[in-house]
Amino acid sequence: MAGNNSYTIVEYFGGDDGYRCGYCKNDKGNFSHGMWSHSMTVQDYQDLIDRGWRRSGKYVYKPIMKKTCCPQYTIRCHALNFQPSKSHKKILKKMNKYISKGDLPAAQEDGEPMDSVCEDAGPREPTKVCQSDLKVAARADIKNEIPNCSAAEEVQKNSVDSTAGSSENSQNDSASVSEGGTDAKAPNPGLGADPSRPPSRKAKDLRKERRLQKDQKRQHGAGVSPPKPAHTNQPKTLEEFINESLENSSSDRLEVRLVRSNPPSPQFKASFDASYQVYKLYQMAIHKDPPDKPSESQFRRFLCDSPLEAEHSPDGPEMGYGSFHQQYWLDGRIVAVGVIDILPTCVSSVYLYYHPDFTSLSLGSYSALREIAFTRKLQKQSTKLCYYYLGFYVHSCPKMRYKGQYRPADLLCPESYTWVSVEQCIPLLNNSRYARLNQDPDAGDSQAVKDVGRALVLHKRTVMPYIVYSCKFKGRSDTAEVQEYASLVGQDCAERILLYRS
Repeated sequence: MAGNNSYTIVEYFGGDDGYRCGYCKNDKGNFSHGMWSHSMTVQDYQDLIDRGWRRSGKYVYKPIMKKTCCPQYTIRCHALNFQPSKSHKKILKKMNKYISKGDLPAAQEDGEPMDSVCEDAGPREPTKVCQSDLKVAARADIKNEIPNCSAAEEVQKNSVDSTAGSSENSQNDSASVSEGGTDAKAPNPGLGADPSRPPSRKAKDLRKERRLQKDQKRQHGAGVSPPKPAHTNQPKTLEEFINESLENSSSDRLEVRLVRSNPPSPQFKASFDASYQVYKLYQMAIHKDPPDKPSESQFRRFLCDSPLEAEHSPDGPEMGYGSFHQQYWLDGRIVAVGVIDILPTCVSSVYLYYHPDFTSLSLGSYSALREIAFTRKLQKQSTKLCYYYLGFYVHSCPKMRYKGQYRPADLLCPESYTWVSVEQCIPLLNNSRYARLNQDPDAGDSQAVKDVGRALVLHKRTVMPYIVYSCKFKGRSDTAEVQEYASLVGQDCAERILLYRS
């Protein structure tokens, strides 16, 4: 996907001291490993979130599961097999009712819980690194240097040859893509099924419906009220609920616009101020921030800045991969914004904020349903992009358990880094806040570090394996730190990602 000169460059900060937990409000109970990413390919980030990492702006962090007060498990939904529950259908119908009739629910519900941006675990001041200034050593040269290092025996263990996957050249970024609103027109009679909906009805049901229509016409001509149409056995899809026909007298219209946030597209820049004002109102009303805290710089740092490069692939989605904002425009103004990353196998939800006047519309859950539908749409363009990542599932925080309702869903085992269905995990988490979710004792980490010497480092604009770096700079005593970093990102990522060494 990315060009051959694209690298992920990170600075590892190790495990931070305890900081405030956004879930149980413990002042010093939250612990995580952290690193600052100067740039990152979408494939590297995909691999990192599949090992429990998550980004907040350019800061990438991984909870220390056995130590933190509220263990946070990566959760993903199988978007293609998702069926909305009764509560999900209620939320969709509530939105459609408001759009068609303008009826805003009177009861003001509590703000839906969201993953908090990782503000309190902010990184140290990152070093300024310019990727265009890199003097990149050829892979062949790197391999040739390894045998010549006299200290190889001290660092190199169980050497395993790595294979570098070829990548496609990046294409130009598309400025903005409209996902489409809920004001889609119903198909004209006699033109067949709506092509935007999946053909799921049986021929037998269609024949029954045609006979029923003929009977209704005859009865209507005779002055007899037509009977109600018979219900089919096929349940409505998520898309059918979202695209449900609206009344012609609709006073409000909802449109979802997808705009690239990094690099910022013209549409993103044009709507920046409006988006920031919604974020500021949200933080003050829902999270009780003082008026001076939701600053523009904070907004940019955590929800606009991203290390992910804009990448395109011939077999990928038309808008490409990277970081985007999904803006919900209602009656001509922004009422909510979903921050998302489009990655090789998933759409990853980063954050959602909305105008507090519309709290009763359950926009947090509604946006999740829209993002699942969006994932299903992208899967038609890129077959392997079939998962929707909801961030972290926090079972010890009852308000955060709602994420487990988007099923079928899996949680990531924090020890084997394998996926386990939510149904199997819940009994384990009911007994203990932290649990090894994979109950197979023989299941291990397939990316466990076998050779820390092959981890790539960036030192004085030169890329080299750690085994070479340790030979050239024998006075450095950072082997333990590099070993810890490599174990957290996995062997393959350690051999691709450039670890900055000052």
